[in-house]
Amino acid sequence: MSYYVYMLTNQHGNVLYIGVTNNLVRRVYEHRHHLVDGFTKRYHVDKLVYYETTGDIATAITREKQLKSWTRARKDALVASMNPQWEELLPEVGDSSAQSASE
Repeated sequence: MSYYVYMLTNQHGNVLYIGVTNNLVRRVYEHRHHLVDGFTKRYHVDKLVYYETTGDIATAITREKQLKSWTRARKDALVASMNPQWEELLPEVGDSSAQSASE
C-alpha cells in the first residue's frame, strides 16, 4: 500500500496545509467538497501543489511532522522544487474519481 504526504494551498497561495493519506484522490476530493469540518474547509484550502509517496505509514507520519516543523520559506522552496509554478497537480477530482478511489 502507498501512503502520501501532501500539501494543499488556497487559490491565493497564502495558506498551506500538510496531511497524510493512503488515497490521495479521495482525500483531495474530500478537501475540495468540504466534506470534513476543520482547517481546510475554513480557509478554502483545496489545491494540491505537492506530494510524496512512501510505502510505510510510520515514515509518512514522521515526514508530515518534519514538514510541519519547517519555516514557511522552506516549505515554499520544497513545493517550488517539484512544482515551480504551483500548478494544480490533480486537475480534476470529480464524483467518478472519488467513487472509484473509495472502492
